[in-house]
Amino acid sequence: MSTHSHNHDKCIEDALAAARDICAARDTRFTPLRRKVLELVWEGHAPVTAYELLDMLSNAGNKRVAPPTIYRALDFLMEEGFVHRLESLNAFIGCPDPAHKHQGHFLICRKCRTVTEVNDKKLMGHISKAAASHGYSCENSMLEVMGLCPNCQN
Repeated sequence: MSTHSHNHDKCIEDALAAARDICAARDTRFTPLRRKVLELVWEGHAPVTAYELLDMLSNAGNKRVAPPTIYRALDFLMEEGFVHRLESLNAFIGCPDPAHKHQGHFLICRKCRTVTEVNDKKLMGHISKAAASHGYSCENSMLEVMGLCPNCQN
C-alpha cells in the first residue's frame, strides 16, 4: 500500500463510521471500549495482538484494562465482522468490508507483516468444490498465505 496516496485518518474514520452504522442497524452496542479497540486495530494497517492492544490502551492514558475485557471486545468485533483474526500471527486486522459477511483469505508478508485481504468469489468456489470432493460441506474457511509483498521482494 502506497503511503503517498493513502489518507489513513479517513480510513480509520470510515471504519468507525461503518461500525457505528452497522451496530445501529443490528441493534448491537458499540461501546466506547469496543470503539477504541477498533480504532487501535485500524491505526497501523498491520496485525496487532491482544497484548499489544492492552499496551496501546494503557499508553493512551486509559485505565488499565484486563485481558479478558480486551478479548471480549475483540470477540464482539469479530462476530460483527469488523475485524479478522489471523491465526498464524495470533493477531487481529481490520476488515475493509464489514457490511458483507465473507470468508477470511489473506496474503501476509513474512518480512514487514503487511496483510492484504483477498475477497475473491472464485477462490471461495474452489475451496468449496475441494471440500465437496472429499464429502465436506464448507461452512467457513480461513486461508493465510505467507510470502513477500511487492515492496519486500525488491
